[in-house]
Amino acid sequence: MSLPADGGPTWASVQQALGGRGAMQPGDVLRFGFPRTDLTVVADGVTLKPTLALGSWVAFKRMDAGGTTMVMGDLVLTENEVSPVMLALQQNGVEQTALHQHVLRENPRVLYMHIDAHGDAVKIANAIRIAIGASKTPMTAPTAPAPTSPASAAFDLDTAAIARTLGVAGRVNGGVYQVNAPRAERIVAHGVEVPPSMGVATVMNFQPTGGGKAAITGDFVMTAAEVNPVIRALRDHGIEVTALHSHMLDETPRLFFMHFWANANAVTLAAGLRAALDQTARPAAR
Repeated sequence: MSLPADGGPTWASVQQALGGRGAMQPGDVLRFGFPRTDLTVVADGVTLKPTLALGSWVAFKRMDAGGTTMVMGDLVLTENEVSPVMLALQQNGVEQTALHQHVLRENPRVLYMHIDAHGDAVKIANAIRIAIGASKTPMTAPTAPAPTSPASAAFDLDTAAIARTLGVAGRVNGGVYQVNAPRAERIVAHGVEVPPSMGVATVMNFQPTGGGKAAITGDFVMTAAEVNPVIRALRDHGIEVTALHSHMLDETPRLFFMHFWANANAVTLAAGLRAALDQTARPAAR
């Protein structure tokens, strides 16, 4: 039996700790989003929408019948927030698995702290709340309208053409067309399968910049053998690689994450992303 959208009684205490903003995702994952709506970040003259590249998130999944929970997440932080947030996490038993940039030439500088914990869900949720409180991340629910249909006339991109080109459809959220493409294989950490909604799907985001153009960013999720073929495919299509790193410590298979950037015709860029996506292992067509 599927859980209610908010997780119901099973997750009520976690919802309370983190402001009631979690939503159930496929794979029985409760995921929370904390967009950095307080920041105005500009990269190459483009003001980044929070849903393009400034969205902190944490995701919870039960590991066993006893209630032990696996938690992963990615916190978007300014430079002066990194140390107090890391200190708060470490003091409360939440580990860091990566700290790095995703974007280049942005102002102000933004860093991304990937986190990992397993144990009591409420204890971990309270630890994350304390840590987020050491930053200026808004904890109140955003007042922006609900995600709109990709066919919305107010959205200045041909999302149908982008979806056809990529071979996978997305949705418009907060003024950005967001596409997620899962990998083919089963990914495991802490002995538990990690669903795509816990950060192991390739993400491709399109923010309209006028005249059919879009600023794109996101990250490709790859095995080691796929890294350089993806780099070549992106570079061959004028898409800049902005970061290459790991996000986790003990996953199987070992995964690498490649972030990218471009601002040009959206459908043309989608063709470049598709060429790179074709270098990675994808689920078989149904």
